[in-house]
Parts: sequence; C-alpha cells; structure tokens
Amino acid sequence: MGKDVIIACDFKDASHTFEFLDKFKDRKPFVKIGMELFYAEGPSIVREIKKRGHKIFLDLKLHDIPNTVKKAMSVLSRLDVDILNVHASGTVKMMEAALSGLTRPDGTRPLLVAVTQLTSTDEETMKSDLLINAPIDEVVMHYAKNAKCAGLDGIVCSPWETEKVHNLLGNDFLTITPGIRFADNQAGDQKRIMTPCEAKKAGSDYIVVGRPITEAENPVFAYNRCIEEFVN
Repeated sequence: MGKDVIIACDFKDASHTFEFLDKFKDRKPFVKIGMELFYAEGPSIVREIKKRGHKIFLDLKLHDIPNTVKKAMSVLSRLDVDILNVHASGTVKMMEAALSGLTRPDGTRPLLVAVTQLTSTDEETMKSDLLINAPIDEVVMHYAKNAKCAGLDGIVCSPWETEKVHNLLGNDFLTITPGIRFADNQAGDQKRIMTPCEAKKAGSDYIVVGRPITEAENPVFAYNRCIEEFVN
C-alpha cells in the first residue's frame, strides 16, 4: 500500500471538471468526487472519469438508518470506484450495514472508510454545537475503533490524529487526511491542518488536497509539489 495524493475535484459541473483534468495530459491523478459534483452530474461523472483512467474516492458521507445505508451502498457498489465513505457517528450497526451493502455477490468491493470529525470542526465547536464534551482526540479514537470493529478499512481524520490512530489500530488501518495546505497557503475554512510534508511524517496514507491544487495558478505544478512533499 503506497501513499498517494487525492485531488478534491469540488467543481460545479462536468465541463469544469474535465477542463481541470485535461491540464494533466498523460498524468492520471487519484481524484475525489464529492457531493456538489455528484449531485450535479450523477453516476455518469463517475463512469466518465473512471473511463479516463483515474482512481476515484466517492465522498458522499452516507449517514442514515442502517437499512437505508445498506441499500444505497448496494447501488453505489455498481460503480467502479476505489474508495467510499460513511459517517462514523452513524453507529457500528450502520457501518456494518454499509459494508454488507457494498460487498458484491462475488465478494469484491471498494475500500470503505468512516469520517470521524470534519477538519472544519474544532474542539470548541464540537462542544458547543454537538454537545460532545470529550476531547476531540478521544472522540476520533473512539470512532476509529468503532469503524474497525465494524470491519471498515480505515477512517477519514485530521492529520493531527493519524499517528495516534496507527498506534492504536495498526498501520494497516488506513488514514485518509484532508485539511492539507502548503506552508504559504491560507487555512480557509479548515482548522486542523498540516502541510503535505508534515502529514507524511505523521503517517497519513492518503492526503486529500483541494483548493491548494484546484485554485493554484499552475495546478499541475501544485500537484507535483504535493507528490514531491508527500510521496517521494
């Protein structure tokens, strides 16, 4: 399992997405398709990007009653994506249902990971808005243990929690970490952030990078900078 950089293709439609991906010519970066793009274009955007040779993280963050999530995952399993996710706060039972729905009749399935706490959430917000009074590290570790108990492959977490997750649950339990910014970038709406180099040292398996690449003057250069700092 090698490290990789996943580009968050948070564009409003297919034309903007393909205009961006065309800049990479022969390169085929791993991409994340989130709610905005998927809701705008539907499954066809997944099929077209896959046809172009990209690996795909379909970031829909399912969170509902177990039966609904199971049925939704059984539909999504027909798409040839590489990673899908749910919210860990949906409970162990919901995550188990998601895994069951995602697993195809032949036993194959994409990787399934659980979102712990969003990187736009800090401890103060967690306490005031969600009435969760435990320290954020403790909450993330608890969600991570639940995800592993449910049979999932890993979690989405801040790079600040990566090392603790691996120490607790082993290096084979994947950590996918958004909240990545270059040292000379603005933080934006992210609060728990690291540079690609720092995330590598922390032990992240994948980093998800959006605006530092997609809004860069030279996106290919910014992507290559991420690869150099995180993978090489």
